[in-house]
Amino acid sequence: MRVVASLVAAIGLTSSGLAQSDIHETEQADFRMEAVAEGLEFPWSMAFLPDGRLLVSERAGRLRLIEGDTLRRAPVAGLPDIMVEGQGGLLGLAVHPDFADNGLIYFAYAEGSANANHTALARGRLNDDATALTEVETLFQVNFDKERGFHFGGRLQFLPDSTLLLTLGDGGLHRNEAQDLTNHLGTIIRLNDDGTVPFDNPFVSARGARPEIYTYGHRNVQGIAINPQTGSVWAHEHGARGGDEINLVEPGRNYGWPLVTYGVNYNGTPISDATHGDGLEQPIWFWDPSIAPSGLAFYDGDGFENWQGDAFVGALVGSRLVRFEVEGDRIISREELLVGRGERIRDVTTGADGSLYILTDERAGSVLRLVPVIP
Repeated sequence: MRVVASLVAAIGLTSSGLAQSDIHETEQADFRMEAVAEGLEFPWSMAFLPDGRLLVSERAGRLRLIEGDTLRRAPVAGLPDIMVEGQGGLLGLAVHPDFADNGLIYFAYAEGSANANHTALARGRLNDDATALTEVETLFQVNFDKERGFHFGGRLQFLPDSTLLLTLGDGGLHRNEAQDLTNHLGTIIRLNDDGTVPFDNPFVSARGARPEIYTYGHRNVQGIAINPQTGSVWAHEHGARGGDEINLVEPGRNYGWPLVTYGVNYNGTPISDATHGDGLEQPIWFWDPSIAPSGLAFYDGDGFENWQGDAFVGALVGSRLVRFEVEGDRIISREELLVGRGERIRDVTTGADGSLYILTDERAGSVLRLVPVIP
């Protein structure tokens, strides 16, 4: 990727109000950057409503609505008490597949105190003018109270059968719990849309195991999406120092953390001397050094023809957007976009207008969109 060089003083601004230097050329498509909304406090997740309005969670514990590229001043009311500590706060969002009929919004969040906290999942009904959630109910709570505000996971993904996946972390100081099926740390769980446990979850009949668990052996999963080419579920998780992974999520599988890893501790000491193990899944991609991936989307819009089916991953430490060209469930090439801007990217999604939307993870964060430039 390179930014098109131009004499801004001579050329002026584009019709969008952005400088010509904000037009980017990439291997497969050219785009310009547009600011949709600014001044969001550490925005974490986005979810489009069927009518094109956009919900955005702020980690600080607020749910915001963007309509017509205007950020509504007042947050959406009705959220439960949310613990804002470290990486914890209001996290992932999802709109029910039948939202047009039931108006249901799902959200993950941190609750508890700095000394005893966990990830929770709730849902509420968005009222007609989208000013409040009503009938809010907690559907799930992790059964392990951890200390400090680390590794909550918190991404949501509905499956075609309307069951819901929620990604979770290992709690930071509790990595070995990711191999213990009696608790939810370091897992991805699957629930029915009312919070009950699906009868066909892989550990429903396993003695002592938590029946909600779908997969385990994860460190901190912060991206999940369905590959439209294959229908498979992809998820990525943070490694420690190195070892960020993209995995194919299959029920009942063990993804190895911390028994196997491609990373080391932050102080350079080993976590494990193995990268492979019997019965442990291998990633389809890993990063070393880490980029701290956050947000995952497969592009399925009409704006970028050559991006159809490509996977996009935001990067926090890496401060970039990564595009993967995908063939089936294989990654065949990689391209790094928005390098050098210095903005942590927390989430990415496709808009109904064919643009690609991203969140910047800043104290005064933004919703930005990548709009195709037609030659």
